[in-house]
Amino acid sequence: MIGMTEVLLAVGTRKGLFIARRRGEGPWEFDESPCFNAQAVYSVAIDTRGARPRLLAGGDSAHWGPSVFHSDDLGRTWTEPARPAVKFPKETGASLERVWQLHPSAAEPDVVYAGAEPAALYRSEDRGETFELVRPLWEHPSRPQWVPGGGGQCLHTVLTDARDPGVVTVAVSAAGVFRTTDGGASWSPSNSGVSAVFLPDPNPEFGQCVHKITRDPAAPDRLYLQNHWGVYRSDDAGAHWTDIGEGLPSTFGFAAAAHPHRGDTAYVFPITADADRVPAGRRCRVFRTTDAGRSWEPLSKGLPEEDHYGTVLRDALCTDDRDPAGVYFGNRNGEVYASDDDGDSWQPLASHLPDVLCVRAAVIG
Repeated sequence: MIGMTEVLLAVGTRKGLFIARRRGEGPWEFDESPCFNAQAVYSVAIDTRGARPRLLAGGDSAHWGPSVFHSDDLGRTWTEPARPAVKFPKETGASLERVWQLHPSAAEPDVVYAGAEPAALYRSEDRGETFELVRPLWEHPSRPQWVPGGGGQCLHTVLTDARDPGVVTVAVSAAGVFRTTDGGASWSPSNSGVSAVFLPDPNPEFGQCVHKITRDPAAPDRLYLQNHWGVYRSDDAGAHWTDIGEGLPSTFGFAAAAHPHRGDTAYVFPITADADRVPAGRRCRVFRTTDAGRSWEPLSKGLPEEDHYGTVLRDALCTDDRDPAGVYFGNRNGEVYASDDDGDSWQPLASHLPDVLCVRAAVIG
């Protein structure tokens, strides 16, 4: 069956979107030219829910500004709406800086969410062609106290629950985790147990600088969180968090991803420190847990052995839909690596690309 599949890999960089394809067990082949040449691509989604896959990309032109594009032919051609797909209503007094996240809903076939900067959530009901601002989160009473993280005040993570379309979890830098159970009509902070070591009160209700959240496939109420210092697990959908960073060379990092099928299995890429943003120990290593964070193991077979300085950003580590899973990451050195065996071994796919901002992969055939 593997021989009948095609895996699509989308690599968003500071100067365009690079697309690679792999048929069965054949070699990876990158398209000849990047899409959105000279545009920064911070967000990509591969929507496989319909009869025809749709790619979504958040481009950021230095001249024309940010926009959301879609492709129904696997990236060969792209459509940009005549009117901006993501736009702040005039009365908000805000203007869109960037689209940080594009997330096809796990529960509603045509719904796509977008996370933006300044921190806001948008909802589309036509597979990403038009979006509406989710006002209750934008108007949350705590918003005046939200502050930007190092990369800006961005809503960078959206998780939906296949069991209930009313449940949505988002992460905002640097305001923390917020959750709705009523389809976005109301939102509550969900940061209990997550430390904010950079604040006078290290345990606030909100204000944590969450870098990424991912969901366990076998236990949907189990979430993994990479914080600005700290790696955590929640077993109650984010109501409470437990520190699981013991055994890692550093608990600072940006990226986190879960195995698509195997419970208790997740991946992170530790960074030395917030003031020294290089791979922990200057070693290119992904760390994996197979027991929900009770222990961690380094995965480095096939990765560079010499001193390494390629930082992996929050959306630049991902898995595909296979089992064993394909695991992928790109870094700020412009390198992209892939594993066909859950991360046990790696191969380089690309080097000397522009700064890698996001990576997404999915089985297409």
